[in-house]
Amino acid sequence: MTAPLTTIAFDADDTLWHNERFFRLTQERFTALLRDFAEPEHLMQRLLAAERRNIGRYGYGVKGFVLSMIETAIEVTDERVPARVIRELVAAGQDMLAHPIELLPHAREAVEALAADYRILLITKGDLLDQERKLAQSGLGELFHGVEIVPEKTAATYARIFARHGEGAGRAMMVGNSIRSDVVPAIEAGGWGVHVPHGLTWELEKAEAPVEARRYRVLPDLGALPALVAEIGRDAGARGP
Repeated sequence: MTAPLTTIAFDADDTLWHNERFFRLTQERFTALLRDFAEPEHLMQRLLAAERRNIGRYGYGVKGFVLSMIETAIEVTDERVPARVIRELVAAGQDMLAHPIELLPHAREAVEALAADYRILLITKGDLLDQERKLAQSGLGELFHGVEIVPEKTAATYARIFARHGEGAGRAMMVGNSIRSDVVPAIEAGGWGVHVPHGLTWELEKAEAPVEARRYRVLPDLGALPALVAEIGRDAGARGP
């Protein structure tokens, strides 16, 4: 039996608007600043390791990323990193926190098309102030019936949010670019998980696609989402309540 959809949730970064590209540009800046101390590949390995162990301390987002860059710079230079490098890393983080929002193709059209008939949510990780800034600048804020900025996306997180804002995970869909955070845990909670791949994916967000899961779908872009939702609705109607 397929329950009809009533709630559709979207991820934010690299689902509705560009984000990872700014991290990649800053990483290039980071390796250039420290080129006299280590090779770029080694620096990136050390930075990724720092990010992995610091997620529990700082959470996701630009601020934790900058702190991980500073920590890595101190480590690879044996505590001899010049003060100007630290200053430039802080400045790089400030630039990231001020970058303009650029919506991904079909983002507005997809949200607008579905908002009239479904409860639309935004569920995202990251720094509270930065995510609120990006949502405000995106021009999409008024389209969402609820916004949740969470420290981590787990099956329990989705179950709780979909119960609070909708009729439970069984009638909900999560749409995002991350298999690890947007798709797998939403399906584990009992909902639909729709993967919309982005050209750039952070290493820590990669995971195996749940290709055997009945409620897993993958789309080329958000432009195909309204048709998928309509198809699922027709299937639910055909099978009955």
